[in-house]
Amino acid sequence: QVQLVESGGGQVQAGGSLRLSCAASGRTFTFSSKNMGWFRQAPGKEREFVAAISRSGGSTFYADSVKGRFTISRDNAKNTVYLQMNSLKPEDTAVYYCAADSGLRVVISPEQYDYWGQGTQVTVSS
Repeated sequence: QVQLVESGGGQVQAGGSLRLSCAASGRTFTFSSKNMGWFRQAPGKEREFVAAISRSGGSTFYADSVKGRFTISRDNAKNTVYLQMNSLKPEDTAVYYCAADSGLRVVISPEQYDYWGQGTQVTVSS
């Protein structure tokens, strides 16, 4: 059974920072063979792409809304993907999910991801 467990969410004032982590586990789950992504969903809105990273970590992709403020990274030895979030804005408030994709290329559509975590709440106050 595959498990993705997010942590690091919380409440922060605008301009602050948070670092999210997502730890992957599972007897048949090979973390280093998966592209990883972060998505978020605000109340009343659809789930949206935030960032993604290739298997090796050599390629990263970001939504325009977070480019320059968020950084995705991974540690394959620890089966963990991170999302460093700086200069947070109230509009970043959402539940943040990590996801794993077994495809050959990094994708940004949530429908193409195979495994999902339960999410962690991020609240940014003005």
